[in-house]
Amino acid sequence: MKIFLETDRLILRYFNETDVHYLLELDSDPEVMRYINGGITSNLADIEAWLGQILDYYKNYENFGFWATHEKATGEFIGWFHFYPAITSSFGVAANLVREGEITLGYRLRQSSWGKGYGTEGGRSLRDKGFNEWGVTRIIAWALQANQASIRVMEKIGLQFECDYHLKPEQLPALKQPEERLILKYGCDNLQGFRRK
Repeated sequence: MKIFLETDRLILRYFNETDVHYLLELDSDPEVMRYINGGITSNLADIEAWLGQILDYYKNYENFGFWATHEKATGEFIGWFHFYPAITSSFGVAANLVREGEITLGYRLRQSSWGKGYGTEGGRSLRDKGFNEWGVTRIIAWALQANQASIRVMEKIGLQFECDYHLKPEQLPALKQPEERLILKYGCDNLQGFRRK
């Protein structure tokens, strides 16, 4: 296991080719996917292609990418965190939600790990490393307005509301109601004085 960073309760490690089953299990839960694509689960071919993209980040960036996340106490895989240049997000670019120099922060966790503060813990650790060690000047994140749990995590990490974006029906067709399609963007920059504890 090649560890990227550790928090009090989490280990974030580099993904490898054998992690397909973890990703497939995670993305096979409609509740996990609810605020990502309307609850559509992923198939093996999609997961394999996406894992290839994840591994490419490690070739192109030293401190940016996606990391498999495990509970320290149990060793259990609970999901992943990402921290990467926002300009590489095709969705973010198409929606005009990103600018050069912004780093996007996010995560996807198993239901069994919800409500335990892991999103906040991992997010704060990446924020602090980014600002204090990796030369990051601005961090952003976005979530569907309906995903109040993720919005609370963004606020706990120190991100503040910046703008909203209405998805077009063809962008996420599984979202049936217009009010489900509102994305909120949050951000913060290093001038806000975040420092490692």
